[in-house]
Amino acid sequence: MKLEFHHINVVSRDVTGLDQFYRDVMCLDPIATEEFVRTEATDQDGYDGQIAFVTDGTMQMHLAQKDFDVAAKNSRHINPVERGHIAFRTDDIEAFKAHLEERGIPYADYGTTFSQQWYQIFFYDPAGTIIEVHQEITA
Repeated sequence: MKLEFHHINVVSRDVTGLDQFYRDVMCLDPIATEEFVRTEATDQDGYDGQIAFVTDGTMQMHLAQKDFDVAAKNSRHINPVERGHIAFRTDDIEAFKAHLEERGIPYADYGTTFSQQWYQIFFYDPAGTIIEVHQEITA
């Protein structure tokens, strides 16, 4: 099971201002939102907040609209867009879930709730930081 750092998610009520800051002040490049194929949100699940993406060419930042209701709306106990998170990509999400279960670490399995291209889980580190681990879904 391979694991690599993938992105940092920062949330704000002003995604446009956040995006402008990271592009203009930090000189990061935009990533087209079309590269992240979102799952359509409904009244019962998903997330339809504004999102922008920037990169330094290696690492990504996902700039998302803060939403306090995502966990409740999706019947999960962790809200990844309440205060942001850090994310890692794995090549075997099932092995990673078993790895967490062996260590007694609870996680919220969002599957493809947010992205058609990624299978995502979220959990807390000992400091309370939200961690995402996802596996890219290939067609």
